Amino acid sequence: MQTVIVPYVRDPVDKSYRKMLAGVARFEREHALAPAASLRFRLLPRLPTTAMRGVAVRIAGERLSVPLALDDDNSFVLPRNQEALRDDAAVVANRRGDSLTWRAAIHSPGVAPGTRRLGDLRLECRVGIEAGLVSNSSPMFGWLSEALTNADQVCTSADGNYLFFAERPVFGVTVRHGARAEVVPFNMLYAGGRLTASDLRFCDCQVLLERSFYAPIFDASWPDDAIVEFEYMDDAP
Repeated sequence: MQTVIVPYVRDPVDKSYRKMLAGVARFEREHALAPAASLRFRLLPRLPTTAMRGVAVRIAGERLSVPLALDDDNSFVLPRNQEALRDDAAVVANRRGDSLTWRAAIHSPGVAPGTRRLGDLRLECRVGIEAGLVSNSSPMFGWLSEALTNADQVCTSADGNYLFFAERPVFGVTVRHGARAEVVPFNMLYAGGRLTASDLRFCDCQVLLERSFYAPIFDASWPDDAIVEFEYMDDAP
């Protein structure tokens, strides 16, 4: 009996293994932004109906399928695999492509719970753009046009608009270093606070809107060791 090989057909929201490895290379080149941190990639829900329990991820090609180990927070380390590079493979989750969003996860040790280090966020942006992780799909997100898929432009511009997500819904965000402290303005919370219900479906923040924020990663006056602090909606008064 003749054997027929059915090739893997890439979903538009699946991630290119080659591009994700380019993100890993970017992390290695600019590791000085977060010298004590390691790199993971993390899956987050995009739709209210997305079930995050039982998510599985693999590297998939025409003749290749490599399962990846997920941590409890649905994050994973991307291994190097020469066969996957030759096969121009994709990184695929066992969910509808539009039901998940992807981010780099870079966390320096010793940072207090409920806070983030600014250098970690700077590197997350550069890795995330380099790896092609963001999947917004509307002209309103013009910063994702071909001219602005360059990490050096997106992550160093006040108009770059790379969204980060806190662990819980945020009420306020403050950046602090030494005696200097500045509250992040409202237009840097909740995807800018301007999305209508019809626009929201195009944003990978749609189910994470209350957790979304922009950080001043473009502002060189803040050092990498500056700390981003969160007031959460469910904090005690």
